[in-house]
Amino acid sequence: MKIAIMGAMYEEITPLLEFFKTYETIEYANNRYYKASYQGLELIIAYSKIGKVNASLTASTLIEKFGAEKLLFSGVAGALNPTLKVGDLIVATRLAQHDVDISAFGHPFGYIPEGCVYVQTDETLVQIAHKVAKAQGLKLVEGIIATGDQFICDSTKKEWIRSTFQADATEMEGASVAVVCDALHVPFCVFRAISDAADMDAGFSFDEFLVSSAQESAKLILAMLDELKR
Repeated sequence: MKIAIMGAMYEEITPLLEFFKTYETIEYANNRYYKASYQGLELIIAYSKIGKVNASLTASTLIEKFGAEKLLFSGVAGALNPTLKVGDLIVATRLAQHDVDISAFGHPFGYIPEGCVYVQTDETLVQIAHKVAKAQGLKLVEGIIATGDQFICDSTKKEWIRSTFQADATEMEGASVAVVCDALHVPFCVFRAISDAADMDAGFSFDEFLVSSAQESAKLILAMLDELKR
């Protein structure tokens, strides 16, 4: 089985590369991809760089060029749900693009013609994520993740996204990856560790918690691989 593991920033995949130690680096489409193996699984690891366009390109490459059969997206996000705290883990049940707006034509925010507002993640992968999180004693919550090409650090914008999409967390890549995987019929799972509160202090707290949050996500990824190899 070929499994893609993806993050947005190099820091988000660094814990995985450090774990595998031995991997092949392939340069393609102005990016780097890392091929590794793990107990019979073929892995291709990549960071997309920030934003929806880069994430879409990377996800498409992982599937079309490298033949990924499943895709796991790991990284960090800002909390919209006030019950989420820094370090908490969230797995997406659905994802939406909060910065898509053709409401002038009578469509809801996030809607693109011939598409839908929300893309659902793979239920089996979500169940596996819950199983391994429980085994590790980690709290993993389900929720809606809203994606846009904006780093949210404004309380007013934060509340608008939450109320409009009933979203629990926000980031800059997940929904675009979801659109690609859904179109190409590749099961996928998106989970994030909360690194900030998506408010006026987001810029201050983000760097501080990026490394530790990415490590938490990586632990979950590795445990999921153990389940998938069975």
